[in-house]
Amino acid sequence: MEKIIFPDLYCPFPLQVNKHVNVLEDYALEWVTRFNVLNEESAYERFRKSKFYLLAASAYPSCQLEELKIANDVISWLFIWDDQCDMSDLGKQPEFLKSFCNRFIEILNGAELTKKDIPLGYALSDIRKRIIKRGNITFFHHFVHNFEDYFHGCLEEANNRLKLVLPALESYTTIRSSSAAAALCLTLIEFCDQVMIPYFLRNNEIINKINRTTINILAWSNDIFSFQREMLAGEVHNLVLVLKLQNNSTIEDAITCATELHNKEVKSLADLEASIPSFGKEVDGEIAKYLSGLHSWICGNLNWYSYSGRYEILVRLELFAS
Repeated sequence: MEKIIFPDLYCPFPLQVNKHVNVLEDYALEWVTRFNVLNEESAYERFRKSKFYLLAASAYPSCQLEELKIANDVISWLFIWDDQCDMSDLGKQPEFLKSFCNRFIEILNGAELTKKDIPLGYALSDIRKRIIKRGNITFFHHFVHNFEDYFHGCLEEANNRLKLVLPALESYTTIRSSSAAAALCLTLIEFCDQVMIPYFLRNNEIINKINRTTINILAWSNDIFSFQREMLAGEVHNLVLVLKLQNNSTIEDAITCATELHNKEVKSLADLEASIPSFGKEVDGEIAKYLSGLHSWICGNLNWYSYSGRYEILVRLELFAS
């Protein structure tokens, strides 16, 4: 395949990197080794080159080290699980996949581990204990709810693969908003930066639109940078590939279209933020902290692609043992 020149995606937000980034690199490798979630040397090397720690440090630039470690472990866990869904036979076996997802939710809700649980289950249990110790129960309920939504997206994709369904743009966008796990990562802003979102804002129309727009920005930028690997793997759940099919266009034109959609969302984010009414000094301050966290995720995510080797190589994974 010819080398694709990727566009510069629009991002008006400044890059910030957490001061603990160097400590985080060694820690990240130690954590995945401790829980044996990478079962072969090639997987470990792939993880090392992916540099997820840099994504975490850029996405949560202001938080303390312990919270940053937890956020890093969540991101690492998600990418490792995502590889199993996308690059092994598990991604075409929705019923089998569902059994894993259900068990993970049980573990998040406090179920005792057994010898039948896979290493990712033990790693998830560790994340749960540490979040509950340092966070609050209200945040944790939102965290689990977003995990459920993410697993729902994984299952929708698996059903499409099994039935050989090529999603249209509208249905794809809906599925991708879940399977990207972006909502889950954005929820961690509250935990990492100690943002207190009042209950009455949870269903605020403007705040929800801001969240959906940010999720689209993160999902679509990922699709643009990952489409080559996913196309070679026969994957169809990618914005570039959906646009190519829908418009019967070239890859270059599909990338251009995807880029325009991404940039439009970034610009609309500013308009949405400007339309937020005042809720009083204290609440406005919490909203400002949360919006800053969204900006850090958008910019940090784009910066990470410049350094990560995650999308350079196509590999085929063996299904892990249950």
